Amino acid sequence: MDPLSRPAWHALRGRQADFCIGNDRAVRMAEHFGPFGAAADGSTENLNALAALLPPKGEIWLVESDPVDLPPKFAIIREALCVQMVAPEITPSSSHFEISPLTQADAPEMQTLAKLTEPGPFHARTNELGRFVGIKIDGKLAAMAGERLRPPGHVEVSGVCTYPEFRGRGYAAALMRHVAQRIVDDGEIPFLHAYASNTGAIALYESLGFRTHRMIKTIVVG
Repeated sequence: MDPLSRPAWHALRGRQADFCIGNDRAVRMAEHFGPFGAAADGSTENLNALAALLPPKGEIWLVESDPVDLPPKFAIIREALCVQMVAPEITPSSSHFEISPLTQADAPEMQTLAKLTEPGPFHARTNELGRFVGIKIDGKLAAMAGERLRPPGHVEVSGVCTYPEFRGRGYAAALMRHVAQRIVDDGEIPFLHAYASNTGAIALYESLGFRTHRMIKTIVVG
């Protein structure tokens, strides 16, 4: 099976098992890392096992390529069709910015930036899921990008965001290119998800070398 057909399941039952709770029936990330989860398959038994992992007053985000018949225990909060994109090769660029690795010391600034710009779910320890890099202006974090899910042979590019006053300078593209190229250099394939309606973002990703792999649905349940 293509691990990107169910990226959360294959990541959380594989290389990122230390970040989650659950068993061979269902898993979800521990709340401070993120909201993603998955059942082993679409059986009622395994979906009920996933429902049992739902945090109080919390959410679970499902990322699935096939339809899921959710049991009544779940309430669908929202769902969206996304484009899943991969980039076996990254296009070169003549842009040069000073890109710095971000460490745990940068976590408070990363949280502030993510809270303001909402690049996707970014919890208290999301920055520990992978390697993050940033561009700093006068010592202040202006933009960042990093890694999230790691299904076999693939690494997700995520957490891409820029302070509004620094947008339009090419920082996001430069950071994404840096993150994705490092993944390729490691012998893996970078991937990402974009809302299907976000044609501007999709065009940017295509300019970096990403191409559509499949359509996939994100379902937020509570």
